[in-house]
Amino acid sequence: MFEVGLTGGIGSGKSTVADLFAAHGVPLVDTDLIAHRITAPNGIAMPAIAAEFGNEFVAADGSLDRARMRTLVFADDTARKRLESIVHPLIRAETEREQREAQGPYVILVVPLLIESGTWKSRVDRVLTVDCSVETQITRVMNRNGFSREQVLAIIARQATREARLEATNDVIDNDNASLESLKAQVDAQHQMYLSLAGA
Repeated sequence: MFEVGLTGGIGSGKSTVADLFAAHGVPLVDTDLIAHRITAPNGIAMPAIAAEFGNEFVAADGSLDRARMRTLVFADDTARKRLESIVHPLIRAETEREQREAQGPYVILVVPLLIESGTWKSRVDRVLTVDCSVETQITRVMNRNGFSREQVLAIIARQATREARLEATNDVIDNDNASLESLKAQVDAQHQMYLSLAGA
């Protein structure tokens, strides 16, 4: 099946764009949703996380204590790599299962760190980036998550630069103060192109 990797920095509007593709009946495989599912109560990653980091990183409901883990991995690169060594293989296995089960003319893989991972670009037929300025990202994430400007900048610093992302992409959706109608029009155009490329 024809596969499109959808990416973009934090606050770029990936989820909104993904939902617009889903409205066309395009199946979505979202690695962020998979990551949340495997670290939810009784999630398949939780026993290994508890064994590696201790029960203080497990919330009362049995899910990952995200705030505590976020604080740790931002301060400690080794801890981040230990966490990734647990969750990344599970995310990949779940992603591949969902890809196999997807029904539609093509599939959209929503991968926030597609450019950073190094392996994803070779696993999809096209890369589609949702693009906006860094200032727009900062404003959106501060408003949405209640983070400070410094917290948002720290997250952005760990992601690929806007320039690197655009250099590695095939297609771009501009979401720098774009209206929903503008986004819909851009998604409609990309959808028609992907249908054509998929031979649908």
